[in-house]
Amino acid sequence: MNVFDDEITILSTRVLAACRRKKWQLATAESCTGGLIGGALTDIAGSSDVFDRGFVTYTNVAKNRMIGVDTATLRAHGAVSEEVAREMALGAVKTASSDIAVAVTGVAGPGGGTAEKPVGRVHLAVATKDGIAQHIKMDYGDLGRSEVRIATVKTALEMLLDVANS
Repeated sequence: MNVFDDEITILSTRVLAACRRKKWQLATAESCTGGLIGGALTDIAGSSDVFDRGFVTYTNVAKNRMIGVDTATLRAHGAVSEEVAREMALGAVKTASSDIAVAVTGVAGPGGGTAEKPVGRVHLAVATKDGIAQHIKMDYGDLGRSEVRIATVKTALEMLLDVANS
């Protein structure tokens, strides 16, 4: 039995296969999902030939110390921003010496949202050794904490698959 639903399991399997074809190592940098993307990937038997590591960087200090997000970027834009998501993805690729990484940072709720950064806002970025491949800002809405986190996992896996298949 898999921990995740069929859609996430299928997406994870496809991401791993696409990375395997390219002989790519994969890393994750997660804030609002707290490791769920890495969990989805490692729920697939044999994933260790592709999935290298995951960074759960929930605090700004962790983002800075673990994957090198610049404190000036955090101060200027806040953790939930395109700039931070991009730095997280690039930092994960560099720190892990991986070929591809996905990063997510957002407001899962139920609290913590503001007019500028409402509950359900998530920034996702995928980086490769060549730099940022994709960024997307999602506004899932106030679906509930678990639903925002699961929706983020699905979007992150779709982004990884898109870049790995390109």
